Amino acid sequence: MKKNIKPAQGKLGILIPGLGAVATTLIAGVEAVRKGISQPIGSVTQMGTIRLGKRTENRRPKIKDFVPLANLNDIVFGGWDVYSDNVYEAATNAAVLESALLSKIKTELEAIVPMKAAFDKNYAKNLIGTHVKQGTRYELAQQVIADIQNFKEAKGCDRIVLVWCGSTEIYYEASDVHSTLEKFEQGLKDDNKLISPSMIYAYAALKQGIPFANGAPNLTVDIPALIELAKLTETPIAGKDFKTGQTLMKTILAPGLAARALGVNGWFSDNILGNRDGLVLDDPDNFKTKEVSKLGVLEDIFKPEDNPELYGNIYHKIRINYYPPHGDNKESWDNIDIFGWLGYKMQIKINFLCRDSILAAPIALDLALFCDLAKRANMSGVQEWLSFYLKSPQTAPGLHAENDIFKQLIKLENTLRHMMGEDLITHLGLDYYEELAEAK
Repeated sequence: MKKNIKPAQGKLGILIPGLGAVATTLIAGVEAVRKGISQPIGSVTQMGTIRLGKRTENRRPKIKDFVPLANLNDIVFGGWDVYSDNVYEAATNAAVLESALLSKIKTELEAIVPMKAAFDKNYAKNLIGTHVKQGTRYELAQQVIADIQNFKEAKGCDRIVLVWCGSTEIYYEASDVHSTLEKFEQGLKDDNKLISPSMIYAYAALKQGIPFANGAPNLTVDIPALIELAKLTETPIAGKDFKTGQTLMKTILAPGLAARALGVNGWFSDNILGNRDGLVLDDPDNFKTKEVSKLGVLEDIFKPEDNPELYGNIYHKIRINYYPPHGDNKESWDNIDIFGWLGYKMQIKINFLCRDSILAAPIALDLALFCDLAKRANMSGVQEWLSFYLKSPQTAPGLHAENDIFKQLIKLENTLRHMMGEDLITHLGLDYYEELAEAK
């Protein structure tokens, strides 16, 4: 049965904490698409298709024509940053996109000026924030709430979503202040330093019933207090960490090795990048947050406890190195030691010269559009069907995450089919052959 989904009428405001390389690449990209300069390649919502019904029906509409998503022409961007540069200046400094392209959309980008950020240097030690709010945690939250309300009114937006594109915060685990909404709100008033900036933005959004997606590996909406708030205000949340370069390759390749029951002795991963994210990750405490997010992927896919002969002794090592000359052009190397029939050893080598923000920008767009769709479809709380986009997918408490990108895609597509009252697809296909047998 088709879900009752409110139409995507009016303007959708996409507010972004962190107007750095990823966010400015997203905004510039959408502006370029709106002007007909380029195509939204990499965006599943814009370019992807979905099969409906039997294969013999040949129904494969584009996803944007199948589900009622906000139109790109109805999007309004805004955000916060620790630097005062407008989006044109920030995009120029990020050096992801060519100046020739940026010059064609300069007027639109210059019009987007960041609001002052809620910032705590202890969570990103290598950043020197010069455009930041002042006050206690509670006062910062109230200021962000006011920012969102003022933006919505000034821009005439009907709906808002927040997507965290800020830097990776330091690693730490949930504690008592994160355990319930009551304790969290008291922690805000007490200016508890265990409440991170990203949590302040998430709280401000969820308090108003605004969806929040976390594009970094921070502890943010995956704490009990904010999950509780999301349910209370019937708001979708999704996290965490955009699945871009090296981890994207892992979630494509590892399921193939597991499917063929090929063993893995070791997987060594090295990265170099020189953007702001690389600078932040040059601090060990921030790197730890990213490392934990990246390490869990292979364990979830290979399940060594279930396949000890194949994966019980896997050695998985990850390195991220700050290398300014590369800028946003991240380069990753993977050395994979595998073994096959009778234990014979083999190797796979991958050298992925990717562009981190080029891969992340369409993910941020899709998460924003799908979170808005989920809100209009009355789908609240954790949106596990959006795991397809994330390195460290958030699930219901106690539920094992699925990191296989192909299974994640099936889940995403079946969720969309379910929303629209279409039959779910299992790929069993026996009915075709039973019908042939009956015909004979």
